[in-house]
Amino acid sequence: MINPITLIVNGQTHTLEPVAGETLSTLLRQRLHLTGTKVGCDEAECGACTVLLNGDPVNSCLVLAAEVDGAEVETIECEARNGALSDLQAALLRHHAVQCGFCTPGMVMTLRAFLRKHPHPTQHEIEEAIEGNFCRCTGYKQIVEAVLDVTGQLKEPKEVRHA
Repeated sequence: MINPITLIVNGQTHTLEPVAGETLSTLLRQRLHLTGTKVGCDEAECGACTVLLNGDPVNSCLVLAAEVDGAEVETIECEARNGALSDLQAALLRHHAVQCGFCTPGMVMTLRAFLRKHPHPTQHEIEEAIEGNFCRCTGYKQIVEAVLDVTGQLKEPKEVRHA
């Protein structure tokens, strides 16, 4: 008999029977119905599946679910609170850094972990932090500007526009 695994996902404890070969991304999307985590390549090339595992960004498509017993996982679903976007999500919208949106969950999770450790990063540090997250639409400039805006380092922050 295989022992169940227990993990904390977005503050909620889950105990599940492991499935041979199942990845963390599959567990999150199919068994816990947290579909905000995207899977673009299944080989850690794009970063769309990035979640935080014990506070560190990981490509959940490569992590076996059986290996996360006792771990804490944060997904994009924990960013917004009570229907309000997080500061980072709002800044990405203000700077038009969200176009197709497929990379956005992984990008946000990578940046969230980065900002926890580097609250006042340089442009170069931001660029290095997101080098494992592939974005086909923005060209990254708007993403970097959004992070600089969140950290209060953008020379001309964009104002929030209400429709």
